[in-house]
Amino acid sequence: MAKQVARIKIADCDGRLWGVVAWEAQPGVDNKNPDPNLRSRPTLGMPILLGMASSKMNKWEGQIYNSEDGHTYSASISLLDPNTLRVQGCFLGFLCGGENWSRVEPQDPPATASTQRTTTKPPANRKTTGSQSQPEPSDDVCSRALGSAGLSHERGLK
Repeated sequence: MAKQVARIKIADCDGRLWGVVAWEAQPGVDNKNPDPNLRSRPTLGMPILLGMASSKMNKWEGQIYNSEDGHTYSASISLLDPNTLRVQGCFLGFLCGGENWSRVEPQDPPATASTQRTTTKPPANRKTTGSQSQPEPSDDVCSRALGSAGLSHERGLK
């Protein structure tokens, strides 16, 4: 079972899917970011799915940022079914791994820290884990992903 630490809001921003952390079980900071200027920024609201472009039906390719190690990986996302998003990332082009994210509906009751990671179908997706003890940030994913903080985030990751 995947770690249950966050809920990701995914949106179509000018033809590319971006995902930002919309909820976390425990607030954190991006302390492993390769850019020292970004190491104190909160992970809440931070883009993690970066510019995913459609490569074929129900599949998108782009990058994913992992704040646990400060690396950005080549990644793909695909719909396995209407409620399951497959997220896969690769390092050096051949060391690959992935996990399934389950859809979370906005009307879902608060979850506990032991619920599974979840997501919704692109372009309006969410990945979740943990309880709803903090409010979700603005639903304006595109401004978070493509705004000055988003561009800085992408620039700071190699």
